[in-house]
Amino acid sequence: MTDSTIRVDAVMSEIERDVRTRLRRHLIKRGGAADYQDEELFDAVHSVLARAVDQRNLDATLLPELLDSDIEWRLQTHLSLSTHRPTVGRFILFAKRRILLPMSRWLFEYSQENFRRQHHLNQLLFACIEELALENARLRRDVMNRSLKP
Repeated sequence: MTDSTIRVDAVMSEIERDVRTRLRRHLIKRGGAADYQDEELFDAVHSVLARAVDQRNLDATLLPELLDSDIEWRLQTHLSLSTHRPTVGRFILFAKRRILLPMSRWLFEYSQENFRRQHHLNQLLFACIEELALENARLRRDVMNRSLKP
């Protein structure tokens, strides 16, 4: 490693530490968890949640696999129009597709973007829950290993 690389790493670490400190103060000011007064505790929480958000494949988490397979938890955003009326149904579908759908397209597109954001948020929350469960399991394992040693 060169001296310039080491200085860049040190500067980046300092910037990241400053950002975390500002975030911690901001959260405390807004009435966040009182435990965030402890900088070490805040850094530990930040580390666990950042690991869940940044280092995970959001499509490969355990919680969605454990959900009941009969219940689709992902929002369906496609629009399908159908009819059970053999004759009049064609005219109704024509009116829906040519008149009502273009008039309400803006609402449909707006809703699709909100559904996409909600789906991403759900994935992040699943990853955070899984990361916290993993952290809890590691801590329990460590406590059990220490209690078994004389």
